[in-house]
Amino acid sequence: MLIRSFPAGAFGTNCYAVAPGPGQECVVVDPGMDAVEPLARMLAEDGLKPVAVVLTHGHLDHTFSVLPVCEGYDIPAYLHPDDNGMLSDPARWHGPALAPLITGVRLPDPSEVRRLDDGGVLSLAGVELTVRHAPGHTQGSVVFSLDLGDAPGLLAGDVLFAGSVGRVDLPGGSWEAMLTSLREVVLPLDDETVVLPGHGPATTIGRERATNPYLAEAGAAAPKGRGL
Repeated sequence: MLIRSFPAGAFGTNCYAVAPGPGQECVVVDPGMDAVEPLARMLAEDGLKPVAVVLTHGHLDHTFSVLPVCEGYDIPAYLHPDDNGMLSDPARWHGPALAPLITGVRLPDPSEVRRLDDGGVLSLAGVELTVRHAPGHTQGSVVFSLDLGDAPGLLAGDVLFAGSVGRVDLPGGSWEAMLTSLREVVLPLDDETVVLPGHGPATTIGRERATNPYLAEAGAAAPKGRGL
């Protein structure tokens, strides 16, 4: 399995391309701010041809470039329907820090975006992505499980980071839902699972299980505290 990535825009959102190997079709994950040109360069380096964009959630720092990427390559986008509102009315779902970005942004019509369903398997470009709904950061956050060849992989979006988890203080966020997602979706994964997060470096489930205080809280019998 070939995984390529770069940090897009001011928020450093990890945009990924996933393919069986060089010179083949690929899936693009989370093309964020100012991602169009660096994505094109990254794809050209390995001769990759995108067939779809999949989105871990609807925040602008993950979806900013989805429309030009989809139009440029004539490919569909996939998003969990609980986050469709972020495309149709971004001002309502993004806090003040992202408000200046909303003016003039072009996002897809949600009716033209294909839905992601919990437990569904997307077979795209020779890659199988298993979808798990993992709300908390947003109502429609998902993670994608995949086989990296030598280990399981998890495209985690903003559900899980190295040493942390996604913030829950924006509209649609919920610390209780995040704890449930961490407990029911993340913690059951094998320690060897390579976590490819929406921001920051890669990690593993085993490392996070041993060191991430939010996973420890999620695993506790009585959830407590608040998220970041």
